[in-house]
Amino acid sequence: MGVSVLTIVRNRSAHLAQLVEGLRRSDRRPDELIVVDMSDDPITVGPTSFPVRIERFETDGLPLAAARNRAAALANHDMLVFLDVDCIPLSDCVGLLAETLTEHDSLLCADIRYLGPYDARGCWEEAELLKHGMAHPARTFPTQGVREETNAGLFWSLAFALRRSTFTALGGFDEGFTGYGAEDTDFGFRAAAAGLKLLFVGQAIACHQYHDSYEPPVQHVADIVHNAQVFQARWDQWPMEGWLADFERLGLVRWQGNALDLLRLPTACEMAAARVEPAGWSRAKGDARTEEAHGGRGATAN
Repeated sequence: MGVSVLTIVRNRSAHLAQLVEGLRRSDRRPDELIVVDMSDDPITVGPTSFPVRIERFETDGLPLAAARNRAAALANHDMLVFLDVDCIPLSDCVGLLAETLTEHDSLLCADIRYLGPYDARGCWEEAELLKHGMAHPARTFPTQGVREETNAGLFWSLAFALRRSTFTALGGFDEGFTGYGAEDTDFGFRAAAAGLKLLFVGQAIACHQYHDSYEPPVQHVADIVHNAQVFQARWDQWPMEGWLADFERLGLVRWQGNALDLLRLPTACEMAAARVEPAGWSRAKGDARTEEAHGGRGATAN
């Protein structure tokens, strides 16, 4: 079976270049790379030994579910590997995911290592990324082979794979989730409800490139509130509870029982206070602190 690598991008050309460089160095190169481009200005990709298709998706906001579905619809091969644009697949990543998919019709997650502000800037060596990258504290990967994870809330969309037929049977991502947040957790929950196993694949490593971030992500509060409401109505539980609690503390939302209401958008001062400065980044925490078990993050295309 062939492998289609899929990514979505909005104004992250430098991160995309590093993702492509990782694919160039892969032991098992993809049979194609599909890029859904939501950037303000069209992006380009340099020469590669594998076909690259760039599909423009002119849209406001960050429709993650719709963009991923569009990428999957363009794929020509039987195995789909989704990579967030800020992820660099290391040399074994694509090959191990593909090998595992031939044996298991399951939902696979790659092992993410979080990089610091000064890692993978320009030229990089895989050994250096492995040296500096930090594993996620709540997700345990085997040293080799696979481990079945029974908590569907630990599915993450940073780097995952499944068969195209399975993605189609699941109905793809639910486009009722608009913008940022919880669309991936809903996907993981629906996969579990359909009886699909969630497997963590050892040594299938992708490195998450550092980027500016907000804690909590106040810039996405409107999307997060809407998507949390959709998720709660379907699953009778709240996703992203840590963020919702932070928003309530800031007076941005009212959250009581089964009711969640957006009260206002953040001020410029609140935006500035939530921004995580590179100087304050900690390898022990890093971007991983925003990864909550039940949809703590949506994705990192923007």
